Amino acid sequence: MELPFTHKPGRRERHLRRRHENPLFAWPPQEVPPEDLLAAQQADHEEMEAFRTDFRALVQKAVELPPDAGSEIVLGLKEALERHYEQSFGLPETHTEERKAIRKLIALIMQAVKRAAGVDPLARQELAEEEEAREIHFRLLKQPLVADLLHPESPIGPDQLTPAVLSATLDEVAAVLQILDPEQCAELADQAIRLLEDRAAHGVDVAPARRRLDLILTSLGVEDAPRH
Repeated sequence: MELPFTHKPGRRERHLRRRHENPLFAWPPQEVPPEDLLAAQQADHEEMEAFRTDFRALVQKAVELPPDAGSEIVLGLKEALERHYEQSFGLPETHTEERKAIRKLIALIMQAVKRAAGVDPLARQELAEEEEAREIHFRLLKQPLVADLLHPESPIGPDQLTPAVLSATLDEVAAVLQILDPEQCAELADQAIRLLEDRAAHGVDVAPARRRLDLILTSLGVEDAPRH
């Protein structure tokens, strides 16, 4: 069944698209009910509208922030901006301008924080490490699967992580491996091997998924996946 998926979906619709008629998620492959797709699209759209309202209020709060605002207020605003930046990657459509504005506001806040830190070398080092971690996090969010997994209300359940990763682009897989610890990567590899063995036994072409598995195994220092 051809479903009316949108060109730039939100996180809920994205995951339905992953699952639709995908033999890695279920055998036999299952179609996504049209009513589920419609509900997901509506929920994604409502979340986007709420984001836009909250974003405008957040920018207004930043503009009206007094010069003598306490550190607790300033850092609270920074954390809210970071949450909105992350949330934007789970929404339908593109939000390039909002992200640019958020990054600019965060940069201004960090300049103020650095001035407050003065020449304290330890404080400076901690701020530099925080900025580096933030940039890595923001870069990983560009991969849809990472954004969907990190969302507080992720549509991807624990039992769906393996098929989601095996269905992802290679760039998405590489990014996901950066947010998992070695133990989680090893568990993912074990589950992927078992899943692909099962689907191959049912006659499913698992060659594309094997390339994803090989990437997981390489991250663990294992040269290749077993072939059956």
